[in-house]
Amino acid sequence: MNSSLNELTGSRTSSVGPVAGPIAVSSERPRSFQFEVIALDPVSGARRGRMTTGRGVVETPVFMPVGTQATVKTLHPDEVRTTGAQIILANTYHLMLRPGLETLVAAGGLHRFMGWDAPILTDSGGFQIFSLAGNVRVRENGVTFRSHIDGSLRELTPESAVTMQLGWGSDIVMALDHLVGLPADLASVRDSTDRTHRWLARCIGEFSDLGGDERAALFGICQGGMDTQLRRESAAAIASAAVAGCAIGGLSVGEPKPVMAEMLEAVSDILPIGKPRYLMGVGSPEDIWMGVARGVDLFDCVLPTRLARNGALFTLEGRINIKQRRFADVHEPLDPECDCAACTRFSAAYLHHLFRSGEVLGLRLASAHNLRFLANQTKAIRQAIEQAAFGSAHASFLSRYRPVAHALDA
Repeated sequence: MNSSLNELTGSRTSSVGPVAGPIAVSSERPRSFQFEVIALDPVSGARRGRMTTGRGVVETPVFMPVGTQATVKTLHPDEVRTTGAQIILANTYHLMLRPGLETLVAAGGLHRFMGWDAPILTDSGGFQIFSLAGNVRVRENGVTFRSHIDGSLRELTPESAVTMQLGWGSDIVMALDHLVGLPADLASVRDSTDRTHRWLARCIGEFSDLGGDERAALFGICQGGMDTQLRRESAAAIASAAVAGCAIGGLSVGEPKPVMAEMLEAVSDILPIGKPRYLMGVGSPEDIWMGVARGVDLFDCVLPTRLARNGALFTLEGRINIKQRRFADVHEPLDPECDCAACTRFSAAYLHHLFRSGEVLGLRLASAHNLRFLANQTKAIRQAIEQAAFGSAHASFLSRYRPVAHALDA
C-alpha cells in the first residue's frame, strides 16, 4: 500500500462480524453527526441504520434525490419532501460556478437559498470536472479546468472543495477525489487512487482547521477502478481515516453490473461497520437492492428524475415508457400500488396525454412518481431487514421487476 496512506489520521477499524443491538459511533465523530446500525441481516450484508445530522435524522438505507444546481429539477421542495425524501444531494462543481460561494453565503447558506430545511450532502465536484469540463489538468495541488458556462479558467483543490462546502452549510461534506475514465490502464488507476488518499489527508486537515466537526460530517471516497486489490487497499485507507462516513466512488460508470457487485463485495469486510457507506451515482431499483445486500446505506443518482423527464417511469414490474400508444386508453392509475401524487389522482392516460402534449405538469408528476417509488422501495427494504426477511423480500422484488435490458421499452 502506498506510503501516503500513513498520512490519513485516525485509528484503523477491523472487520466485525454480526452483532446484536445498536452500534453507536465513537466519540471522535462530529458532534452534530452520529450513525448507528439498528439491525443486520443474518444472511447478507444488508444493514438497517439511523444517521443523525444537525438538521435531522435519516433512516437508512436511503436514496438521496439529486438537486444538482440547488433544485431537484421541476419539483418544489415541499413536493420533494412529500415523495419521502429525507436528504438530498447538491453539486459543488455547479454551485461554485453558479451562483458561487459568495452569493450562497449572502443568502444565508444553501438550505435557505433553496428552501430546503432537511439535510444536504454535497459531492466534491470531482466527478463533474472529469465528465463535463474540457481541458482538465490534474496536478498534485488540485485540478484546473475550463468552466462549461463561460470558458473561464478555474481551480479546485482539496482545501477549496472543503471550504466551499462548509461555507454554504453542507451537512455532509465529500472529500475531493481523483477518478479516471474507463477503460484505463492499471498504472493510471493506481496513480489516481493514491492521489485520492493524499488529497483526503489534506481534506481532513482543512476540515479540522475550519472547525468542521462542529457543524458537518466529512466523508472519504474509496477508489480503485475495477481492480479488486486496489479497491481493498483504498477501502483500508478510508477505513483508517478520521472521517465520519465512507463513500464508494468510481462505479456505475459503464462497467457490467456483476463487476460493480464484485467491487462492493471486495470492500464490504474492510469498511467500518459503525460508519455509513455511500455508493455514489447509483439509482436504479434493482441496483439499490443489490447494493443494500452488500452493505450499502446511502445512494444517489440523477437517473430517476432524468428518466422521468423523458417519460420512463418505475413500476413493480419494471420501467415503462408512458409515451407509448398503449397507455392512451388506460383510464386507471399507472401503478395502483403507488401512493404518489400522479397515481392517486390521475390516470395513465392523462400522464400519456401530458407527455404527448409537451405539458410541464407531466415532467413534474413523473419525477414525483419515480422518487416516491424509490422511497417506497427503501422503506420496504428497511422493514424487511428489521424483520429478518431481507432475502425473501429481495427475491420477491426480483420475481416481479424486469430490469431495463429486458423491458419492452428498452
